[in-house]
Amino acid sequence: MRWFLLVPFFFLSACGLAEDDVISEEKATEVMNAFQGQRYGKVIELTEGLSEDSKWRRIRGIAFQRRGMDRFFEKGEVDGAIADFDAFLELYPEEDAHHWQRGLAYYYAEEYEKGKAQFERHQTVNTQDVENAAWHFLCSVRAPGGTIEKAREEFIDIQRDSRVPMKEVHALFAGKGTAEEVLAASKPDDDNVLSDAERNNLCYAHLYLGLYYEAVGDLEKSEEHIRKAAFEYSMEHPMGKVAQLHAKVRGISPVN
Repeated sequence: MRWFLLVPFFFLSACGLAEDDVISEEKATEVMNAFQGQRYGKVIELTEGLSEDSKWRRIRGIAFQRRGMDRFFEKGEVDGAIADFDAFLELYPEEDAHHWQRGLAYYYAEEYEKGKAQFERHQTVNTQDVENAAWHFLCSVRAPGGTIEKAREEFIDIQRDSRVPMKEVHALFAGKGTAEEVLAASKPDDDNVLSDAERNNLCYAHLYLGLYYEAVGDLEKSEEHIRKAAFEYSMEHPMGKVAQLHAKVRGISPVN
């Protein structure tokens, strides 16, 4: 998914926030140290019970979001991630439509209707992202009463996602393209050197091929492609982490 910063970056300075007399100077320093040390659980603990107009609520919100990201992408703690994302959105409800991360977490929590609705809301703020259409499709297939045919009837049309190999991925999910076209679009140059960009293209290609084959019920092919996305062409960005998470929850190891 394309990265969206869910809240503005706030410059965390003692002089900027110490004016809020809800927190003592000593506690303010403790919160700042915990935040800068990425101990987000501690930040959440220290900022419990703040008034609605406290300036520290924004740091509390960011702590929930970042802990949720860590829980989902790094640790695979899906339920904990959803709880943190929910807590963040309680503080920042205006960010709901941007929150594609919660949509992914809903998928792995098997909350497919919620995931489908989340991706529909995300479409209103991110109108040209094939990945959003793909995850909407994946949730639609698995939602109660869902089928491949119904998911394709509701498939989100995307015209201007220029990333490799998103055009071909979209055509595949729509029933108008093939896996071979996805792989051809992401094929590396014949120089025997796999660049970071080429590796990234292959990671995305195999991730979405794996997800697609799982949706249509071909688990053998799904496992083959997820293994490549998660291990052979692994990437450390959020969607690369999703490939690794998928391998973990489906019991897919590096070696067949």
